[in-house]
Amino acid sequence: MSQMPYLLAGLFLPLFPLSMVFTVLFARLRNATLRGALLLVWPQIGLTLVAAGDADIPSWIIAWALVTSLLYGFRALALREVGRWTSFLATSAWALLWIPALAGTEDLLVRRYALGFSAPLVLLALLAAGLEWRFGAAYTGLYGGLAQKLPRFSGVLVLVVLAAVATPLFPAFFGMLATIIVATPAAALTLVVVWLLWSWAGARLLQGLVVGPAGEGDVPDLGPLASWAYAAVLVALVVGGVHLAGDLP
Repeated sequence: MSQMPYLLAGLFLPLFPLSMVFTVLFARLRNATLRGALLLVWPQIGLTLVAAGDADIPSWIIAWALVTSLLYGFRALALREVGRWTSFLATSAWALLWIPALAGTEDLLVRRYALGFSAPLVLLALLAAGLEWRFGAAYTGLYGGLAQKLPRFSGVLVLVVLAAVATPLFPAFFGMLATIIVATPAAALTLVVVWLLWSWAGARLLQGLVVGPAGEGDVPDLGPLASWAYAAVLVALVVGGVHLAGDLP
């Protein structure tokens, strides 16, 4: 039986070097709304292709996926541009969806894991657009001390990054936990390393944006309405995460 749907799915549940298609496309899209839509839809296409496959998923794809996830998680440590950081973390996370898919996890549940990985990154793409609007670029180290200068924006940014790197109670945390549970011992150990890389990369990103002395110039903070909108989405993510906890294997 053909394994071509699985190889094609490697574009959407990214496997290096096929993963470069997504990162290049994401970099070329400058509109935050389109970037957000891409983050939500891209892995779902991959899962649809996996579900349409008429052969068993070859086990070597898991090793390929783990190497891809490690590579992009490690590369995220050195990235300074928030948009590229977002796309690399997305690639690292989506590659791991092969593991529950191979383990026979229900398709709808794997799709919810994918949504849990993607949703915080959509918020981060919007925040990156906000940085570009305020400062002309979204780079760490270019302007520090946002906690002093933009307290509401910084508070939202910290929570969004925590959600993106799979901090407890957010959906990505339970997606990672479920993936570790169904993985082999060797794969589970690799997943822990990936998780640590995400946390380290998130800390470096926030360090380069939020902490330190405030820069010169006066830029507007998030308005109350936008702050409450972000807060509502983050609360919804926590509720969704707690709900996912009930579906752990």
